[in-house]
Amino acid sequence: MAMVCLSDFEAYAKKYLPKIAWDFFAAGADDCSTRDENILAYKRIHFRPRMLRDVSMMDIRTKLLGTEISFPVGIAPTGFHQLAWPDGEKSTARAAKAMNICYIASTYSTCTLEEISAAAPGSLRWFQLYIHRNRAVSQQLVQQAEALGFQGLVLTADLPYTGKRRDDVRNGFRLPPHICLRDTDDRSEYGLPPNSLDPSVTWNDIYWLRSLTHLPIIIKGILTKEDAELAVSHGVQGIIVSNHGGRQLDGGPATIDALVEVVEAVQGRVEVYLDGGIRKGSDVLKALALGAKCVFIGRPALWGLAYKQFHSGVTNSSEVHVELDAADV
Repeated sequence: MAMVCLSDFEAYAKKYLPKIAWDFFAAGADDCSTRDENILAYKRIHFRPRMLRDVSMMDIRTKLLGTEISFPVGIAPTGFHQLAWPDGEKSTARAAKAMNICYIASTYSTCTLEEISAAAPGSLRWFQLYIHRNRAVSQQLVQQAEALGFQGLVLTADLPYTGKRRDDVRNGFRLPPHICLRDTDDRSEYGLPPNSLDPSVTWNDIYWLRSLTHLPIIIKGILTKEDAELAVSHGVQGIIVSNHGGRQLDGGPATIDALVEVVEAVQGRVEVYLDGGIRKGSDVLKALALGAKCVFIGRPALWGLAYKQFHSGVTNSSEVHVELDAADV
C-alpha cells in the first residue's frame, strides 16, 4: 500500500501496533469530543482563493525565536516513543534534524536527554517540562536540558491532573517492563508516574523557572485571551495554543478555534504556535493565515515510528529515520 497522506500512516499504525499502545496514543479524555473536534474544526474553515498571482517562486522557511527552520511545521512533545519503535525519541530527533525543523522532547521520553542530543547534534530542540512535586527533579531536568544544548523550555500548563482516558483505564495501561522513563527514573502508572505532578503550579512559577535557566520559556496549553495576556505579562517568549490533543479536558475548544483570540490578545508581543488536528498542508495554511507562526504535530510522528517498525520488519535499530515529508503535512 502506498503511503500518500497521514491518514494512511494512521491506519497502518492502528492495524499493527499492539492494542494497548494504539489506545494510549489515540486516547482522548472522556467522550473524546475535543480530540475529534481538533480535526473537524478545520473542515469548517474555507479559503478565499485569489487567482493569477505569481507563485513560481515559493519560500516556506520561517524562524522560531530567531532560529530558521525549513518550513513551519515542528514535532510536538509526546511521550513513550519506544512503544512505537525501539529507537524511540532518538529516531524522532534524527527525523526533525533531517527535515531542519524543531523537535520538542517530552519530559516523558523513553530515551535520555543525552541520547536525544547525541542522536541529532546541532539540531533545533526544545524541552517540554512538567513541574513535579519534587521541584529538585524539575530543576535538574531544566538545567540538564540547557547544558545539553536544548534551545527552548516548553512549560505544559494544562496537566495539573491526568485526564480520564477511558481506554487506558479499561486496559490498565502500564509501560512494558523493558521501557522506563529514563530521565525521571520512575515507573509509569496510567501513563505518568503516580502523584508526581504538582497541581499547585501557578503563574508565579514562571518566575521560578526563569531563575533556573537562560532558555526562552514557551508556555503550552493556552486557549483563551485572558491566559494569553497573563502569559505575556509573566514574560514568556512564546505560546503554544494547545488542548493536549484532547487528552486532558473534554469539552474545550478546538485549538484552531481558540487561535484567533490568542493572536489578537498578544498583539505580536510573543510568537504564537499551535498544535492539535493538523493532518494536511491545507491545515497548516489555515493556521498560518489565522496568525500562527508555526504548527506542531504530535500523533502523526508516532504513526511514522510505528510504520518504520512494522513495515521494515526491524525490531531494534539505531539508524532508521522516521519519514515525515513536508508534503504529508
